[in-house]
Amino acid sequence: MSYRGYEPVIGIEIHVQLSTSTKIFSSESTSFSASDNENTSPVSVGMPGSLPVLNKKAVEYSIKTGLALGCEINRKSIFARKNYFYPDLPKGYQISQYDQPLCENGRVTFKVDGVEKTVTIARAHMEEDAGKSNHHGEYTLINYNRAGIPLLEVVSGPDIRSPAEAAEYARTIRQIVRYLDVCDGNLEEGSLRCDCNVSVRKEGATQFGTKVEIKNINSFRFVEKAIEYEIERQIDALERGEKIIQETRLWDPDKNRTFSMRTKEDAQDYRYFPDPDLLPVLVSEDMIARFRRELPELPIARALRFQEEHALPEYDASVLTTEKALADYYEATAQECKNYKAASNWIMTEVLRELKAAGKEIQDATIKPVQLGKMIALIDKGEISGKIAKTVFQEMWASGKDPETIIKEKGLVQVSDPAVIEKIIDEVLSANTQSVEDYKSGKKKNLFGFFVGAVMKASKGQANPEIVNKILQEKLK
Repeated sequence: MSYRGYEPVIGIEIHVQLSTSTKIFSSESTSFSASDNENTSPVSVGMPGSLPVLNKKAVEYSIKTGLALGCEINRKSIFARKNYFYPDLPKGYQISQYDQPLCENGRVTFKVDGVEKTVTIARAHMEEDAGKSNHHGEYTLINYNRAGIPLLEVVSGPDIRSPAEAAEYARTIRQIVRYLDVCDGNLEEGSLRCDCNVSVRKEGATQFGTKVEIKNINSFRFVEKAIEYEIERQIDALERGEKIIQETRLWDPDKNRTFSMRTKEDAQDYRYFPDPDLLPVLVSEDMIARFRRELPELPIARALRFQEEHALPEYDASVLTTEKALADYYEATAQECKNYKAASNWIMTEVLRELKAAGKEIQDATIKPVQLGKMIALIDKGEISGKIAKTVFQEMWASGKDPETIIKEKGLVQVSDPAVIEKIIDEVLSANTQSVEDYKSGKKKNLFGFFVGAVMKASKGQANPEIVNKILQEKLK
């Protein structure tokens, strides 16, 4: 995509909040629903003399994520103090990782408008979160519940070239960490936050322009909009002969613009040095091998398998693998009925529609995969028609009952006896003699469908459609 002769260069830092039950260096809860400053301790609020103790589960989740992102896991990594001064950082420094991070040199691949794109992962390092400042006019209140929550910061290379690529990259990272069950990916609650580094340069140039960081964007739509605005803002400034200032900006979704927050610090401004209170993190070969074995099948690989083994279209496979729970639901349904495309169709249309209307997730679906699979199998066996199946599905969704139970209770068994169907057809034709004459005189347009509809209505949707079509054709010759 061309921007008036300029090329955007974009990198993204994604802060993944790890789903541990306690904080990274202390034992208080990470519960989001806690009252203000309820989840605090001398460690998380930086009291003198308090000492951090590393959360083992946070390290394990970080290693799993690094492996899923194709990263090298460093056998030795160290924590450093990143010094800066804000009210929500009570110690005056953040415990992070700098020159020896846990994970480095990975890559992720995804598609944008059908075109494959690979983005490198420069590093993924562990750190603690800061507290949260709540501004109220002249006053600012600090909630330290978030201080000390474990984060894995995933830093991309400067490989992204459009807002659409940036948003899709962020979606892909969220999808992966949700598959791993190391982060719930809730953007509204701040479980996953994006900082976007944006610069522009003349097309064909090799040197990067001055980058501007857009901080804490909490929706993929806003990632796209903020980057789009920032690209245009920087180009306008350069065209006016102005210099781009290295700074941190915030996105205002109400005004659809970014605004300056502060000048951007360089690494030396943070005065990194190894944290003397924490030992190096040593990772063994056995540990890496174990976590590699435990990795689930990731979304891109699973979508490819659905296409190859189940002959699903690329679109179906992509939709069904957006969430691990949805892919599991589909596989269980397909295993029951062995009709892969039918399983895909019912889930993508009926199931997802009902979930959306109810505001629920796939885990909350009233119909279990085995039940849906059984219903699809009944259609394939000719025991119920597609029309009857729609009724059965609605009853299943409302009651949670098995399809066989509903069919028996409602008397919805498909009629496949040719003699019974022929009798219904004769009655329909006798009641529509003029339409029969019109059909035989050559005015066939829409009339055959009219007869089929009338027969199905007379049979209360229970007549076998294939047999209805066959007998009708013979009768109308």
